Amino acid sequence: QVQLVESGGGLVQAGGSLRLACAASGGIFSSYAMGWFRQAPGKEREFVAVVRRSGSSTYYADSVKGRFTISRDNAKNTVYLQMNSLKPEDTAVYYCAADRNPIDWNGSYYARQEVYDYWGQGTQVTVSS
Repeated sequence: QVQLVESGGGLVQAGGSLRLACAASGGIFSSYAMGWFRQAPGKEREFVAVVRRSGSSTYYADSVKGRFTISRDNAKNTVYLQMNSLKPEDTAVYYCAADRNPIDWNGSYYARQEVYDYWGQGTQVTVSS
């Protein structure tokens, strides 16, 4: 059974940065497409970013494009989300997710939550104004 554990959340002022990490265990990490989602209070969970299993391709939600960067280190079984120029509207619980049977790369396909097989418990990010 694959386990995903997020870390790196916290409280930061608007304009600041945070780096989230998601450590995977129990599976073949390098074979999974890895995504980040977030859920703000009173809102549905939404897609943030996804990275191909090789790390060679990425895809972002328009709301974070140019500010967030997703990356992965397959040797460490870890995926990262570097978040810069944070805004109060980025406040949410951030979840990482894994797709164990990735298709040929299509970024928009991975914006769909139902694609993913495994989910972490989430880490809280709070951006103060």
